Amino acid sequence: MNELPHHKFNTILIGVAFSPNLKNNIFEAMRMVDFFDSKMIIVHVGEKTNEKEDNIKKLISGFSDDDEKVNVIWKQGDPVTVIIETARENNADLIMLGAIPREDFLKFYIGSIARKITRNAHCSVLLLIKPSEDLRPCNHIVVNGLKDEATQKTILDSFEVAQNLGAQKLTIVEEISRQEVKVIVEDDQSLLKDTLIKEQLAQKEDLRVQHILNDVPEDLKTGILIKTQSIFGKRGYSIGHYAKVVAADLLIMNAPKRTTFLDRIFLHDLEYILSELPTDVLIMR
Repeated sequence: MNELPHHKFNTILIGVAFSPNLKNNIFEAMRMVDFFDSKMIIVHVGEKTNEKEDNIKKLISGFSDDDEKVNVIWKQGDPVTVIIETARENNADLIMLGAIPREDFLKFYIGSIARKITRNAHCSVLLLIKPSEDLRPCNHIVVNGLKDEATQKTILDSFEVAQNLGAQKLTIVEEISRQEVKVIVEDDQSLLKDTLIKEQLAQKEDLRVQHILNDVPEDLKTGILIKTQSIFGKRGYSIGHYAKVVAADLLIMNAPKRTTFLDRIFLHDLEYILSELPTDVLIMR
């Protein structure tokens, strides 16, 4: 198989806190840097002490002899502002944030800080719900296939991510709003009409996604089982629930829009996903 380019994430930044999860977060970042042949920037928002510095040096020791491969930055200030500005100043392509489900600061860190970072970062954001010291295989990736101008690029990028992470399966989910059906089921006849309309909408969505898939280079598809799935329901909630049910290892979504109207629409999508975090979530920009 031809060697694949590693151009999507050339510089990966991880924001860390000195919580019990520090080691797991840094190890996850180091693995991502290996997978994508990237540079790594570790950002700690808070006071720099000799103890903290020695702790981080110990964790990254032996990872790379190249001083340009890993850069540790210490800054004080608002976590959201510091991480976003540092990512932009260093041309980061990916920001990684992690927390453990049920951890006390999960709602604050993942809910509040990650939401703000996701909305305002210039680059992609990866949210880790179970950062681990040990390698966690990424076998199944779920990608949004909603009708949006950013979807084609997100799907293309998702195949590159899948190849770099060694994923074996990629499912593109086409979320269809129930409002598009416009049928109130009251009897067998209306149920039949409802079913037919859903089938037609699903076929239309599947055809649109197939056109996108035709433009994906064959080398990026190699070794990956590709599936498309139409689901009806609330945008964001439906795909999050699907990712949880199929036990996906990663959910990839378009980044939120910056225009006022579309941003309000996506807010609901992001709220659903961030409130539950069914799996690791990559917001692709």
